[in-house]
Amino acid sequence: MKIAIVILNWNGKKLLEEFLPSVVKYSDNNPIYIIDNNSNDNSIDFIINKYPNINVILNRSNLGYAKGYNEGLKNVKEEVYCLLNNDIEVTKGWLYPITKEFESDKSVVVVQPKILDYKNKHKFEHAGAAGGFIDYFGYPYCRGRIFDSLEKDCGQYDQDIDIFWGSGACFFIRKDIFEKLNGFDENFFTHMEEIDLCWRITNFNSDLKKRFLYKSKVYHLGGGSLDYKNPKKLYFNVRNHFYTIVKNTDISKLPYHFFGSLRLHIIRIFNLLLIFYYLFTFKFDFFKVLLKLFSSSEFNKNINKYLLLKKNNNYKNYYVIKSIIFNYLILKKRKYSELNKS
Repeated sequence: MKIAIVILNWNGKKLLEEFLPSVVKYSDNNPIYIIDNNSNDNSIDFIINKYPNINVILNRSNLGYAKGYNEGLKNVKEEVYCLLNNDIEVTKGWLYPITKEFESDKSVVVVQPKILDYKNKHKFEHAGAAGGFIDYFGYPYCRGRIFDSLEKDCGQYDQDIDIFWGSGACFFIRKDIFEKLNGFDENFFTHMEEIDLCWRITNFNSDLKKRFLYKSKVYHLGGGSLDYKNPKKLYFNVRNHFYTIVKNTDISKLPYHFFGSLRLHIIRIFNLLLIFYYLFTFKFDFFKVLLKLFSSSEFNKNINKYLLLKKNNNYKNYYVIKSIIFNYLILKKRKYSELNKS
């Protein structure tokens, strides 16, 4: 089996210079593709001159993560994609356990490796850590990372397990399921589109597996496209979380479904409290992006569109805890192992 290692790039020449050597060194003769979102920093000249064996796919403009991959992957024929951020350092043998998993179990459609912090290699990294889950309200968390609390990797999560979502920073997926579900939702542009896709996989067929494999290890710099302190990151995360919960649950049956309606109202209250938090802590850039989001006609139009979609979202067991926010803020739980998963 050949795995297509596919890196989406937009003005990431400096990151490619730093991180691409490890990918080339440890790709084990699997093909490497660069999908470029119309960079203007000489990224493509660098690739062509330094790595002539890498396949370059050119998008006409900066299409973001979702549409950028959707368009570029139309030119990739391998049966498994590895969607890899341009700020990831890979390690020797990282592809072996993943290739073996896909070959041995046809029901496995998504795989994520262990993702550690490039700057502090003994700690988990924010984007994915040791595998992702969501709570009842659709808020994501990971083994090894809850909100901004990152655990040290002491081998506590060195088990291959089923997960609910895999990180888009290093996301392995079978080509056939990606195409069958029409890829990423392009309304997302960037952030959380992999969680939405993983949720849609479960709604499509709950027997399909998404796996975390600890023996495959990579290091992620993080913030390559948007710094963690950038207000735009908050904008995309809050908006796309709202899209995800509306799309993938029976919330779409409201106003006829009381509990669906209640869940949506609670999420709105969380967001309102977030607005006031940024206002009263004088973080006005964050305050303004949330006001912009909730007054956006495009946002409300997309929400209404998702509510009207005919969906088969009968899979109820997508969560293992009710509220990660309650566990984090009220119960002060900072580690995945501390969560009550009953």
